[in-house]
Amino acid sequence: MEGGWHMPDSAVRDASTSAAPAVIEGFPAEQVLGFLREMLVYRRFEQKAEEAYAIGKIGGFCHLHTGQEGVALGFVGPLRPDDYAISAYREHTLALAKGISARAAMAELYGRAGGCSGGKGGSMHLFSAKHNFMGGWGIVGGQIPLATGFAWASRYRGEDRVCVCFLGDAAVNQGSFHESLNMAAIWKLPVIYVVENNGYGMGTAFNRVTTTPMVEKSRAHGIPAHYVDGQDVLAVWRLMEDLLDRVRDGAGPQFVDAETYRFKGHSMSDPVSGTYRSKEEVESRVREDDPIAHLRDLLIQSGHLTRESLERMDEEVRELVEDAADFADRSPLPPEDSLHEFVYSDMDVHGRLFFDGRGG
Repeated sequence: MEGGWHMPDSAVRDASTSAAPAVIEGFPAEQVLGFLREMLVYRRFEQKAEEAYAIGKIGGFCHLHTGQEGVALGFVGPLRPDDYAISAYREHTLALAKGISARAAMAELYGRAGGCSGGKGGSMHLFSAKHNFMGGWGIVGGQIPLATGFAWASRYRGEDRVCVCFLGDAAVNQGSFHESLNMAAIWKLPVIYVVENNGYGMGTAFNRVTTTPMVEKSRAHGIPAHYVDGQDVLAVWRLMEDLLDRVRDGAGPQFVDAETYRFKGHSMSDPVSGTYRSKEEVESRVREDDPIAHLRDLLIQSGHLTRESLERMDEEVRELVEDAADFADRSPLPPEDSLHEFVYSDMDVHGRLFFDGRGG
C-alpha cells in the first residue's frame, strides 16, 4: 500500500480472527478497527489534497497533517458534539475528526461554495459553527486567546462544555500563550491546551529557541502538564478521556505536550526535509513512528486484521475521498455578490451570535 506503510507478509500469514480477543489494550476491538479506518480517512484525504495542490486545484497555502493522525483522532474523538475545538492552520484532519464532512472540507480547500466556510477560507480556515469547530487560524498563537474565550463563555453560562485548543510548538513562545494560560488558571476555565509538538516551528528546531522543556511550559501558571506519545492513538484517547472528566469536574485548565512528527514539509511550498532536517531523519521517523502502522500492527497481532480486510477498508476510504474531490470539482465558485456576507454577525440582546449554520 502507498503512503509510507504497507502490510508485512509475515504478519498477514500469522493473522487469524478465529480466537481474536474482544478487547485490545482496554478498548473494544471493533472500536480499534474504527480508529484505524478513521485515521486512514485522514491520511488519504491529505494525500488527495497534496495531489490537488500539485495540479493547481488548490491554491494559496496548504499545510498537511500527514503523520499526526493519532493526535487528531485521539484528542478530538472523545469530545462531545457540543464541546469546542480550535486550531492553527494545520487543521484538515482535526476538522474531519470534529465532524465536518470530507466533501465540505475538500470543497473548502478548492475554494468552492460547497465548502464549510463557503469557499472563502481555504486550507487554513476551515470552520463549522454546527460542529463547534471554531476554525483554523493563520496567525501563530492567535487561536489561544479565542479558545480561552470559548472556555470562559462556557463557565459564564454554567455549562460543562470543554474547549480543546491545538497549537504548534512555536506558539508557546508567544505572549498570547502566557496571557491566555494566566487567565485560564485564575478563572479555572474548562480548556485543554494541546501542543502538537512535532519538533519544528516551520524550519527551526524547538530546542534552538528555548531552554525549557515543552512539558514545563505551563508550570509558571500552575496548570497541570501531561506528556503523551502522539503517535499512539490509544494512549492519546485514554489521556483525553481522563482530562475531560477532570475538567468537567472543575479541575480547571490542562496542558498537554503531545509528541508527534509531520511527515511532510511545513507547507506545500516546503520540501519534505529541506535544509533543516535530513532525509535520513524523515525516512527514519516515517518508517518507525507512523501512527497508522502502529495501530495496524496491533490489530494484526491481536488477530483482527488481514490483508484482505485492510484492502477492503482502504478501498472504501479511497472511494470516500474520491467522492469528496469530485464534489469539490462540481461545486461552483462563490458568487461575487457573496463577498461581504458573514463579515459581521448580528447579535441578540444577550450577546449571542447568529450563524448561518454552515459546516458540511
